[in-house]
Amino acid sequence: MKTSDFDYYLPERLIAQTPVYPRDSSRLLVYSREEDKILHKHFSDLPSFLRKGDLLVRNNTRVLPARMFGYTKNGGKVEVLLLKRLNLTDWEVLVKPGKKAKPGAELVLSNELSLKVLSNVEEAGSRIVSFSFNGVFEDIISRLGEMPLPPYITEKLKDQERYQTVYAKVDGSAAAPTAGLHFTERLNKELEDMGVEIADVLLHVGLGTFRPVKVDDVEGHHMHSEYYEIDEVAAEKINRAKREGRRVIAVGTTSVRTLESAADENGFVKPTKANTEIFIYPPYKFKCVDSLITNFHLPKSTLVMLVASLTGREKILEIYNTAVAEEYRFFSFGDAMMIL
Repeated sequence: MKTSDFDYYLPERLIAQTPVYPRDSSRLLVYSREEDKILHKHFSDLPSFLRKGDLLVRNNTRVLPARMFGYTKNGGKVEVLLLKRLNLTDWEVLVKPGKKAKPGAELVLSNELSLKVLSNVEEAGSRIVSFSFNGVFEDIISRLGEMPLPPYITEKLKDQERYQTVYAKVDGSAAAPTAGLHFTERLNKELEDMGVEIADVLLHVGLGTFRPVKVDDVEGHHMHSEYYEIDEVAAEKINRAKREGRRVIAVGTTSVRTLESAADENGFVKPTKANTEIFIYPPYKFKCVDSLITNFHLPKSTLVMLVASLTGREKILEIYNTAVAEEYRFFSFGDAMMIL
């Protein structure tokens, strides 16, 4: 299967630059696989497509204010972007310009925080660094850092919390699990009141999610690694839903990757802390996930390929072309779709 098989035309004006208010006023395209039918709704209509006993699985990761600026010992300016924590002091990061981040280089970000480059990660173009800091690392980052918005968003974000889900809890992501951005506290309560069950899992989203597929053949792409967790409470909820034949509905592709990484052939999971490089593309037989809530993703991206695994390649391109024709808003701050 070719990477070009997942291409589609998207006018630049449809790339959402700012979030909508309130969150659940975004549009929702609903595709029923059983009826082969598309409906045009709003995210606040989501309860109409759920029923008592459904299990919504969300990713409760929280985005770090991971973009920081500093300088070399010679005074040259640098930008540092946190990607993945390795231990208490060491991280994988991106440094721009890379020529100033050779092994052994020392960079100063503030009077509280500096780093030393330990090694290069050749394949990813990133660096392994060790931080030195005075105080609590997370507190320092919260003061120094900026939200790492995707490269296709060029407008400044006025409210940093709009790049967090309302249920975000665990710091660690370099990008938001954007399907969750549409949920509000009111909508969450409405779902719980109608008997929809909710399970929170964790996957720290890396910037690899935005990296293009550079190979012609899909099978040749190497997926980036991301850390995930499923605790005992979530595992019990997921397994009970599977045993009882209730729908497991993933909120976002990161929840899909978490569930499918942990599930056995019958869709059951165990409490897990691990890294995953799972790459889901057609044809793929889902073990745990029955339905998906997601945003609209970049052409030829691994995320489009994942969603196409639920609908088929031709159908997802038809859906995307419909969304373009109907002028849905695309990508991180864009509208949502639900595959039933």
